[in-house]
Amino acid sequence: MNGSSAANSRSASVILTLPSRLAFMRAQGFPTIPIAILLGVLLVAIFANVIAPHNPEVGVLGDRFRPPAWQANGTIDHLLGTDHLGRDVLSRLIFGARISVIVGLMVIIVAGVVGTGLGIISGYMGRWVDQVIMRLTDAWLALPALTFAIFLAAIIGPSASNIIIILALVYWTRYARVIRGEVLSVRERDYVRLAVVAGCSKWKIMRKHILPNVINSAIVLATLQLGQVIIAEAALSFLGVGVPPPQPAWGLMLADGKKGLMAGYWWLTVLPGSCIMLMVLSANLLGDWLRVKFDPQLRQL
Repeated sequence: MNGSSAANSRSASVILTLPSRLAFMRAQGFPTIPIAILLGVLLVAIFANVIAPHNPEVGVLGDRFRPPAWQANGTIDHLLGTDHLGRDVLSRLIFGARISVIVGLMVIIVAGVVGTGLGIISGYMGRWVDQVIMRLTDAWLALPALTFAIFLAAIIGPSASNIIIILALVYWTRYARVIRGEVLSVRERDYVRLAVVAGCSKWKIMRKHILPNVINSAIVLATLQLGQVIIAEAALSFLGVGVPPPQPAWGLMLADGKKGLMAGYWWLTVLPGSCIMLMVLSANLLGDWLRVKFDPQLRQL
């Protein structure tokens, strides 16, 4: 009896404090809605095969340009209508979320690992190593990101794996530049100097003393760049050098639907455009919040 009463009191205290915790999170500016949107897109991407009502790559020509279910001639079977080939728009949006999530996460992981590693090596090693890496970074940054990505995509060819490689090659420089500046400050601190006196190797110092102190900046930059990567992937797919048809991608859906926009088939462009906007806006709001939480100077404002 005493054990059960204690458990009930603990559960009651959790329930009672849950509203206060939510209120505290809102007071702290916690981005509840952006995180909910990103988690929702992630879950949709993971369970796309279960959630999607139709095959996103196969359509029925007799169902071409069917409007959403709430409009005249719409059906429950196609809640968000169909496209010019009779393919279900809802199913294509669901599987398009998978493409965006895979490309976005893989690009920021690959670019983040490469750029962070080079930034740490450049900032800590200094001398000619720093000069070589930073001059390469400056030359890379001088190239227009989207134009350079289009050029590489036209040479390599359109595919999801190629887009990941191309965008990682484009965006690693941001990490290298930011992390290198952080390392220049970290390497002058006492614990790093003590590690040098203790005889630790350079690689051990960079791994155990430098990396943990710059990882926060890399995480914030990755969150902020997620929106840029999604827009870049959509732009490449829109221009025909990204994810090849008939694979469902939001940018490709925009390209397919632009001809029907003036004919009144608004759902073919508004719906994928809204998905891109919501995901990019949510990623940017989350990145701004993380930047404020991880920066002591901004927390004091």
